[in-house]
Amino acid sequence: MCRHIAWVGDEEPLGRFLVEPAHGLYRQSWAPRRQRYGTVNADGFGVGWYAEGDPVPARYRRAGPIWADQSFADLTRVVRTRALLAAVRDATLAGADAEAAAAPFASGHWLFSHNGAIAGWPRSLAALSRTLPPEDLLALEARTDSALVWALVLARLRAGDEMGQALADTVAETARAAPGSRLNLLLTDGDTIAATAWGDTLWYLAEPGHRAVVASEPYDDDPLWREVPDRTLLTASRSEVLLTPLKDLDQDVPPKEPRP
Repeated sequence: MCRHIAWVGDEEPLGRFLVEPAHGLYRQSWAPRRQRYGTVNADGFGVGWYAEGDPVPARYRRAGPIWADQSFADLTRVVRTRALLAAVRDATLAGADAEAAAAPFASGHWLFSHNGAIAGWPRSLAALSRTLPPEDLLALEARTDSALVWALVLARLRAGDEMGQALADTVAETARAAPGSRLNLLLTDGDTIAATAWGDTLWYLAEPGHRAVVASEPYDDDPLWREVPDRTLLTASRSEVLLTPLKDLDQDVPPKEPRP
């Protein structure tokens, strides 16, 4: 349904990962090589990045296809960062909520993206949505499945969960409520990346001490790219990448009780 990428490492221009590569996110918007669902990602795009000395990321999002934005390539040529999260969107419901529905979603120092779809949406997650405080539901950026999944993740982060645990537990409870959902989630705080492979492709490229890239698919043919097995949690930093089977994490996650 989408393609997304996150990166942490030495300072680089945004275009180094999004526009310049032969198969970067820019090209993946119309010619993805490994996308299992959908063929063109033209329903919006966005990039979030971190400026030096500021923990709160900036975002640039648009409702249309990335190739139609005449300023984007120029912007990515000069804006530099040590961390980013970006996505191109193939909407479950085309046109739904326009720019507000484009990833990355953000809160505080976190950036988030969802590649996939919730089976039976919206009815399948009606009960799960009632576990959230009403103010969280009212604050949703968009009326989409991805926005609600982000609210579920964010509630766990605010409660003190580590990034990987917040993703793993959200995937477990969402998959239980809506079997057959595709839940490739991607999250960063500017220093660490957490991601899940659940129903679609996920790859990573690591150079310990320099950079870690996590993406729906490789942006070039570097032989160091590694595919993440399905049903896996990935956590990555500039120094290491850890893979943990999600089947080991979702067994003891109790379902939340709806709020009265």
